[in-house]
Amino acid sequence: MKKLFLYVCCIFLITTSLFAQKENILVIESYHSQYPWDMSYKEGLEEILGSKYNLVFFQMDTKRVDKSKYQKMADLAWKRYKQLNPTLVILGDDNALKYLGYKFTKTETKVVYLGINNNPRNYALSGYKRITGILERPLLKRSLISISKLTALKKVLVLFDSGTTSNVTLKESFNNKKSQILRGIQVDIKLVDKFNDWKKLVLSAKDNAYDIIIVGLYHTITDKYDNHVDANEVLSWTSKHTPIPPFSFWDFTVGENKTIGGYVLFGREQGLEAGKMALKLLSHTGDSLLMPKIAQRGRFLFSKYQLEKWNLDTKNIVEAKIEYIK
Repeated sequence: MKKLFLYVCCIFLITTSLFAQKENILVIESYHSQYPWDMSYKEGLEEILGSKYNLVFFQMDTKRVDKSKYQKMADLAWKRYKQLNPTLVILGDDNALKYLGYKFTKTETKVVYLGINNNPRNYALSGYKRITGILERPLLKRSLISISKLTALKKVLVLFDSGTTSNVTLKESFNNKKSQILRGIQVDIKLVDKFNDWKKLVLSAKDNAYDIIIVGLYHTITDKYDNHVDANEVLSWTSKHTPIPPFSFWDFTVGENKTIGGYVLFGREQGLEAGKMALKLLSHTGDSLLMPKIAQRGRFLFSKYQLEKWNLDTKNIVEAKIEYIK
């Protein structure tokens, strides 16, 4: 019994020692750990980096806190960085890059960003050999092609909240055009602040001759008192009350009480690519720049429940593998 106890203690000490010897990588999340996008990309980061590095996370929570507090959250993130002195920093999404990226240009710390909808030049971050990352671009054209194989499309409503990511997505991915014709389809993009306005747009969609709704982002929606509305409530209400089929751009919006799906982006892919970029940057010793890249690999993901509800069939999508969830 005594030998067993000593054996267990030795294993514990060895394991603890190995963990302690891992260098730290600080991941500064624009959002929070319960946000499905963050959960997904963190899974990818853990897969690539978790066995070699100790990943430490800080949440800026900018999907839920008021915009007036963004700088305060960034200051707290910077304080955590100074305390930790990590080997590398990963900045998740636009707000982390916007509020902290320029500060890292004055350090020797290597930085990888991910999930960036804006052009890094707009944050004055191009040309630094220690800073690079992964860009995110919603696949609107590819989504429309796939959806048009399920149902006829003439007019499409795309709904976004009015948060930072939504605004830069409109600028970078949609050329700041709130109404445009793509492949003969009229696409109207609405950025919404209030839940009541969101509801009106959804309920009137059929009367305004829209064939489908594409749900973009909805995580900064507030009520009439400026209180944050839970994102799950916005999505489930939309799923329940929309008079026309709802589709989406991101995997976390697909499901029984969510949307039908489509050709969607996965946060995990961003995490995997960012993890690979981090390893490359950590081993990079030359003066050449590691250019940012776009992780555009989306996949077909559909909800079986939603397909049945809207009497839709994916049989005409034959060029790629399709994943189904409840």
